[in-house]
Amino acid sequence: MIAPSRLSSEQKKISTLLLSAPKTAEALSKQLGIPYDRLLQELKGLIQLKLIEARGSPLQYSLVTSVQEESLRRQELAREDEFRLRLRVVIEAQSIESELLQKQLNSLTDSMKKEPDFTVYDSFIAKIIELKDPQKYSGYVEATLTVRDFRALIRLMYFYGPISVEVLAPEKMDFSLPELQDGLNDMAHMIQSYNDYVISLMSRNELNQFYNKLFARAPDTQPVPLRDSSNPQ
Repeated sequence: MIAPSRLSSEQKKISTLLLSAPKTAEALSKQLGIPYDRLLQELKGLIQLKLIEARGSPLQYSLVTSVQEESLRRQELAREDEFRLRLRVVIEAQSIESELLQKQLNSLTDSMKKEPDFTVYDSFIAKIIELKDPQKYSGYVEATLTVRDFRALIRLMYFYGPISVEVLAPEKMDFSLPELQDGLNDMAHMIQSYNDYVISLMSRNELNQFYNKLFARAPDTQPVPLRDSSNPQ
């Protein structure tokens, strides 16, 4: 599986056009309005990624069988999908152990696919890299999915913590008042629960330092200490 973000806009257009039938470079250039020399470079890149193949005389380009089947699967999934809000997300994770991180990324992907309010179209787990300073490992999951509603979107953002979110569709979307209220209440509860947990682990000085960093004030004013009712000392 190749992450969609690795493809150029021209390569995405070429792949979409090849869904219907194999085509020559000349036909692709004419239909897509891409200069012939540049089109050949894009085709070369798609061949290197093993997404397309070239056969026959005159030479025709077509999607490889596995890509064709995957495209048909996605089309069928889209026809049955009732969720309208489509996103592409990148979720990063880090660990001090490479094997543990791989398990975490696999578990994260499996968990997303089991969510009843998500429809995952594709997911790609990037190769884990080692960070030198500090010494630990980093990896990420890139996924394309739809979510049922605003409440499901809040769940995605809070429990999966994507570092990047791209809204693919629709151009405009309306939320009902109850839907918006339920989502915001879920968000408020999640934030408060996390806040309570963090406060329980910090001293008063640490809380005040965190407060000063979070709410930076003008140099000529004194910060107001953050009070923790559970720790009066």
